[in-house]
Amino acid sequence: MRIALGISYLGSAYQGWQSQPSGRTVQDQLEKALAQFADRPVSTLCAGRTDAGVHGLMQVVHFDTEVERVMNSWVRGTNRYLPDDIAVQWAHQVPAAFHCRASAIARRYAYVLLESPVRPSLDSGRVGWVFRPLDLAAMDAAAQHLLGEHDFSSFRAAQCQALSPVKDLRRIDISRHGAYWRFEFEASAFLHHMIRNIMGCLLAVGQGLRPPAWMAEVRDARSREIAAPTFSPDGLYFLGPRYEAHWGLPDTVAGFDWLPG
Repeated sequence: MRIALGISYLGSAYQGWQSQPSGRTVQDQLEKALAQFADRPVSTLCAGRTDAGVHGLMQVVHFDTEVERVMNSWVRGTNRYLPDDIAVQWAHQVPAAFHCRASAIARRYAYVLLESPVRPSLDSGRVGWVFRPLDLAAMDAAAQHLLGEHDFSSFRAAQCQALSPVKDLRRIDISRHGAYWRFEFEASAFLHHMIRNIMGCLLAVGQGLRPPAWMAEVRDARSREIAAPTFSPDGLYFLGPRYEAHWGLPDTVAGFDWLPG
């Protein structure tokens, strides 16, 4: 039996998603809890690995098991053994042909940013921060240079394991809500550090340090050397993958309305 789970987590205390010898990753905590509930080892695959400090609102995983439980028991039972900053949101039995990563047709992220002369306190670890005023029109103009299918090597981490740097960036929405900014991204897939590197460049434009047309120069250079530094992981949220409707999985993102902004 193949089961898919929707997972939410606050990434501040963890060394990213992927299992590591330290055990301080979200995957390690989830598999430990699943093993306690199922009374046997459980190995999971995820829709998109997140870095240290990055949060997840709808990470999707799947695993195969011979343990028979009603779906809601997988939610309640696993959550019993998880730390407070990780929670299973839903569980669905899926066909054996389903693969949480390969079956995804898109992936979504949001970056939440505080614009303030004073650093965040209550929001520390949950939002990025800039102290200079940002120009929405300039950032919108810069973002247009990234939409569509491009080679995103300029926004790719050196340790990225993706087979190709070519991705289809389908949407960038930027909006301001009081002191907060929300940047939403949707693409076929993302490279390692791609959004944090794009954020660094967007903010350089938004603060007037670079003109909007500079984004096209960065894109076409296909080199990290001319791009802005990688921005903080604190305000980055994985909103989850999108799947075709026939898989029957939820498309709503639990907690999205909670995000600042």
